Amino acid sequence: MVGDVAVGGDAPIAVQSMTNTLTTDIDATVAQIKCLESAGADIVRVSVPDIESATSMPEILNQTDVPIIADIHFSYKMALASLDAGVHGLRLNPGNIGGRDRVERVVKAAKERGVSIRIGVNAGSLEKELNEKYGEPCADAMVESALNHIRILEDMDFHDIKVSLKASNIPMTVVAYRKLAEVVDYPLHLGITESGSRFGGTVKSSIGLGLLLAGGIGDTIRVSLAAEPEEEVRVGFEILKALGLRHRGVNLIACPSCARQKFNVIETVTQLEERVAHIHESLDVAVIGCVVNGPGEAREVGLGVTGGYPTHTLYCDGEKTDKISSAKMLDYLVEEIERRAAVIRESGGTSDG
Repeated sequence: MVGDVAVGGDAPIAVQSMTNTLTTDIDATVAQIKCLESAGADIVRVSVPDIESATSMPEILNQTDVPIIADIHFSYKMALASLDAGVHGLRLNPGNIGGRDRVERVVKAAKERGVSIRIGVNAGSLEKELNEKYGEPCADAMVESALNHIRILEDMDFHDIKVSLKASNIPMTVVAYRKLAEVVDYPLHLGITESGSRFGGTVKSSIGLGLLLAGGIGDTIRVSLAAEPEEEVRVGFEILKALGLRHRGVNLIACPSCARQKFNVIETVTQLEERVAHIHESLDVAVIGCVVNGPGEAREVGLGVTGGYPTHTLYCDGEKTDKISSAKMLDYLVEEIERRAAVIRESGGTSDG
């Protein structure tokens, strides 16, 4: 458990992100956490690099609702201060925060509070002895590092553990997770680290995470992008939606457009996506520019439109319902999506799974 969010087992795959504000700037950090929560983040990680940041954590926690994980590197004191503040999880490597006595203090405090620990192995910061043993970062070195850290916690009878094995190299990351999944049963946190820009990072993360998730590996994900953190959350949910693993928000089925299109598909889809980004309820909507594939796609979803001349055909729940002009189409789709979302919401229907 991370706060009230279950990770692992039959629980939905949790989507998380990390703040990039200065933790000492409480107002900015709280605002970003709330933005992430609005985007759908199940968990948010906050870096605690120094005592000033740790001192800010109680107020940050007091002003937010989503579970918060403290990101710790090297300092057991920051881990203890974060636990005292009331964080819901820790991200640290027990072998990197000092001797056994220091690790025991952190483990004891985490156990008393029911706080889980994520062991975060990164190809860019492997232990010196492992780099020397293997000659360079590789999947086997990452797995050995993870097992070493796991053993430290297990020896202290601590088992509320999640594990991540991140690299910017996709094949290395995938092989590492697959190897670890064969030998441990702890929940796995997936990510392709330092994956790049919103565009490039989305492609890399979709490939890497998709390969693992499609094989049944992974319990929580973070898409690492050099972009605003809420974009990480949106991409994360799109990956899960594409694999049928979670259903949150509007799933837009749209053609790539061609000379047969009877309205500007790209412009329509871009504006529609922006205007319904706030919808959390699960809805499938098809926007198809012509009658070649349009009727078939539109009949398979709750709401659809197929391009025609001089007007376009609307479909609701598999049936043709009306004709509509290009000028009125976008507003109609937005209004109907909002109406359907409200019905789901008022009926107590779930928007996720």
